[in-house]
Amino acid sequence: MKKHIVSILIVLLSIQVFSQDATEIIKKADDKVKGSSSIATMTMKIVRPTWERTVSFKTWGKGVDYSLTIVTAPAKEKGQTFLKRQNDLWSWNPTIERMIKLPPSMMSQGWMGSDYSNDDILKESSIIVDYKHSLIGSENIEGKECFKINLMPKEDAAVVWGSIIKWISRDSYLQLKTQYFDEDETLIKTEIASEIKKMDDREIPTKIEIIPEDNKGNKTIVTIESIDFDVKLSDDFFSQQSMKKIR
Repeated sequence: MKKHIVSILIVLLSIQVFSQDATEIIKKADDKVKGSSSIATMTMKIVRPTWERTVSFKTWGKGVDYSLTIVTAPAKEKGQTFLKRQNDLWSWNPTIERMIKLPPSMMSQGWMGSDYSNDDILKESSIIVDYKHSLIGSENIEGKECFKINLMPKEDAAVVWGSIIKWISRDSYLQLKTQYFDEDETLIKTEIASEIKKMDDREIPTKIEIIPEDNKGNKTIVTIESIDFDVKLSDDFFSQQSMKKIR
């Protein structure tokens, strides 16, 4: 009798999980960490078997079309800025006073020598717009029951990844784990999110550990120090002029 009841509960849980719309879950999870706009300060620790270094930066974002990031430390890289304005991607190096337009082919490369890609920092691709979403299961991550969602790129989307799998908590739509695969379905890297804290008006993971699959001992740890959501930012703020002026 007990086994029968357990079986019924499992079936009911499965029906509840798969009755959720995968795209709606992705939208809620994406809005949780972005809002309509945001301003954030972060640190990034790059860990290698024989050395470590830390990079600090500040980033402004608005929707899927605008992003601006400035490196604030260490001194050697301080002032370098990166801009996404709709389909254009730029970097500015104040030391040599040079503006460079970044080609899409550079999006998969590590940002500032880390396991955090240029696509991650510039948000060139959108997990909502550029991918099709499907629920493939339910799994427990660190004590939280999660939706397991597969993201496949749309045919016309210019994206870095062949596919993505995300684990999103059912109770609060937190992206707790993400795996990135190439076009051959080989796992390239895994992201683990933790240290959930209240930032501005919501609770989000403040620590993201990025672990590449083919470089054992390598990882990058991104920590959100502060973030404000739904701030007023004009489209004109995201410009080459701002790249040279912001501090």
